[in-house]
Amino acid sequence: MTKDALKAVLPWVLGLWLAGVTVAGLLWAPAAAGFHGDSFRIVFFHVPQAWVAVLAFCVNLVASIRYLRTRAPLDDARAAAAARLGMLFAILATVTGSIFAKLEWGMFWNWDPRETSIVILLLIYAAYFALRQAVVDEERRASLAAAFAIFAFVTMPFLIFVIPRVYSSLHPNLVEATQGAVRFKMDPGMRLVLFSALAGFTGLFAWLYSFEVRLARVLAARHSREEA
Repeated sequence: MTKDALKAVLPWVLGLWLAGVTVAGLLWAPAAAGFHGDSFRIVFFHVPQAWVAVLAFCVNLVASIRYLRTRAPLDDARAAAAARLGMLFAILATVTGSIFAKLEWGMFWNWDPRETSIVILLLIYAAYFALRQAVVDEERRASLAAAFAIFAFVTMPFLIFVIPRVYSSLHPNLVEATQGAVRFKMDPGMRLVLFSALAGFTGLFAWLYSFEVRLARVLAARHSREEA
């Protein structure tokens, strides 16, 4: 199979994979203990969305550091694309988390530590985009955005992983570490669907990110031709 043919087939494979995960998550996955009714099914979408948001912000960091080294406009475009996708998936994770909160605790929002920390993270990355909009000069905008991206990423581990574990939280913990071993508190069926969803959403991010980078290349080439 040629490279172009593979590129044409992969979106269909990814679509079928995600469709299968959706059906399995909503209809097949066995009920999980400790949840009210079918609220656990949101986990199959909420957790992958949160994971992809973290992954996207990691890519944003790497591309930003690379831009500061190379000053290549494409690296800035890579950083911006990753940040946009990170924001998108962070918002989706917030929405699905709110739906879960309503089903489990009777309220869409109760300022649980995890809910509060994700709002702060969204505000930080919203400032990243505000900065990009405020600076007109392209090179200066890219440099300032890259520097801000490093600051934003430094705050992320504390907001996502540290603070929610320091304070008591209603948020269920499906993973626990005991005596150096990691144990998943879910049955094999639920674990299979969750890991499949993680793989599918990761593939979705990779496809969307590559599409945005290709689009940036096309726009940059068009801009160069217009200036010539």
